[in-house]
Amino acid sequence: MVLLTIGINASEPSETVQLRAEKFNRHTFWCGQSGSGKTYALGVVLEQLLLHTELPLLVLDPNADFTHLNRARPGANHGEATAMSTIPMRILHTTNPDGDQVRTRFIDLSVAAKAAVLRLDPLADAEEYNVLLHTDIAPQDFNEPDYVASLRASGEPGEMQLANRIENLQILEWDLWSRGGESITDIIDTRPRATVLDLGGFTHPAEPKVAALGMLEHLWSTRTQRKPLLIVIDEAHNLCSPNPVTPVERALTEQLIQIAAEGRKFGLWLFLSTQRPTKIHPNVISQCDNLGLMRLNSPRDLAEIGEVFGFVPAEMLDDVTHFAQGQNLFAGGFIKDPTIAQMRDRVSFEGGGDVKVPFAKDTVSGS
Repeated sequence: MVLLTIGINASEPSETVQLRAEKFNRHTFWCGQSGSGKTYALGVVLEQLLLHTELPLLVLDPNADFTHLNRARPGANHGEATAMSTIPMRILHTTNPDGDQVRTRFIDLSVAAKAAVLRLDPLADAEEYNVLLHTDIAPQDFNEPDYVASLRASGEPGEMQLANRIENLQILEWDLWSRGGESITDIIDTRPRATVLDLGGFTHPAEPKVAALGMLEHLWSTRTQRKPLLIVIDEAHNLCSPNPVTPVERALTEQLIQIAAEGRKFGLWLFLSTQRPTKIHPNVISQCDNLGLMRLNSPRDLAEIGEVFGFVPAEMLDDVTHFAQGQNLFAGGFIKDPTIAQMRDRVSFEGGGDVKVPFAKDTVSGS
């Protein structure tokens, strides 16, 4: 049994709190309102998984909070910092123009995903959908301008309509597309110990969701390889809403529901972090066996947690509204008994953080 030391017992500070690493082969739900220290605590657990297991991590990161996961902070434990520096990681950016970027290929998306991106209905837009259905181009041969030109030059009504749709929506102008370069699916197939996708810098609001959809589709299509992977989704409400609106959001939610229901037997394990349980689709949260809960003040949210995670003592849930920053209630398969912990220090830098209120330069301290 491998134990991950993630903090100290809030009631007995002389006791460390440890999570059972092997129990991350079940889905995990991580929740806390803004300012509770949720993302910082998530980083603590991810670092310990990297240091003490061989489990690869895929981190979908909407706020660039984990883009420095490969950089030790000053004052970090020397042994842990040295060990972290040797772990193979790929940090892919959108908020920083330097370094590797988050890119994928339009042609690699499934027909259903392409249709979602293009807002195509298989019945209402039958001709255009049928063109997508019969498009057979090798990824290395796909070129966006040539593809649209060939559709327009065909003279076929369905192909010409599809060319107009692609141009009118300006889909192929998105920064997301790799345009012959390396794709995020190529990278994940090389099995880095950690792959961080910084999704926060795209211009079009659908781009981060399409990037996530393409990656999750790829993982599901290759699931029979049974290669373990922990899929970490920070601010998961952005990708797994209980009320998806757009075709891309619906496709993404459906894929996450499928992974939540069936992914465990293939080694695809979810680690979902969010501010409120009611923001996550119930068919996903109900599949989670591990719970990390930080400060929550909403009675509705606490009632939802109590209903879904019936193994948490009611009196411990009552304490959650009074948690200090960095305190966390752990319960479920990855810990022996429900325990309230104060999280330990991070090894790496936290990419995010609160923005301070500016004051006039002549403000006197303490006035």
